[in-house]
Amino acid sequence: MQVSALSDVGRIRKENEDRYLISAAKGLFAVADGMGGHAGGQIASSIAVRTLEEEIPARPFDADPAELLENALLKANQLILERGKEEEYYGMGTTVTTAFIIDKTLHIAHIGDSRAYLLRRKDLSLLTQDHSLVNELFQQGSLTAQEALNHPQRNILTRALGTQSAPQLDVFSCPLLPGDFLLLCTDGLYNMITDVEIQQELLTTGTLDDKVGVMVRLALERGGNDNVTVLLIQV
Repeated sequence: MQVSALSDVGRIRKENEDRYLISAAKGLFAVADGMGGHAGGQIASSIAVRTLEEEIPARPFDADPAELLENALLKANQLILERGKEEEYYGMGTTVTTAFIIDKTLHIAHIGDSRAYLLRRKDLSLLTQDHSLVNELFQQGSLTAQEALNHPQRNILTRALGTQSAPQLDVFSCPLLPGDFLLLCTDGLYNMITDVEIQQELLTTGTLDDKVGVMVRLALERGGNDNVTVLLIQV
């Protein structure tokens, strides 16, 4: 398994509220996009990735990987809520998309609008659903794909860590095959470049560092309106 990641503050923001986790020995990876002002956002996303790393064991043995992920993120949620009681951090929260790879099986835990994509052979699939107001309207048929892409409220989340005492997480598993690419990213990437462009870059020759670098550079060249984080794994 090979891994590469890159995070950039972008062209507009003064601080990077994104965080990512690479724990290759555990097969544990994550991206998190904090919200609630630069201080709160950074703290919330940092708590999420740190708690995952601390709570997920290197060898889970008979434990249910999905349950381990869910429990770790629920603990992170409580820590964020507790810290958010402080006036300067009130209202902070974070997205988090986590991949836990054990014995050729991918376990995903997800909340918010960061994403996980899977490229198998030449086909790119979006594994996660954005927990956002605009995506809900799109799923209901109230918005077209183009309207959703340019909607002024596309950054409003319906779910995130640190916003409620018992958040609903998406937790699921799927098999991995040799040669698969798994991409975790924050919205600073996919709001700037299309899924087709992501697919094309993953299919080009070059190292994982090259692919990650090109995608981040494209996001910056398109305006870099947000922090952008890309984490790429090749099975």
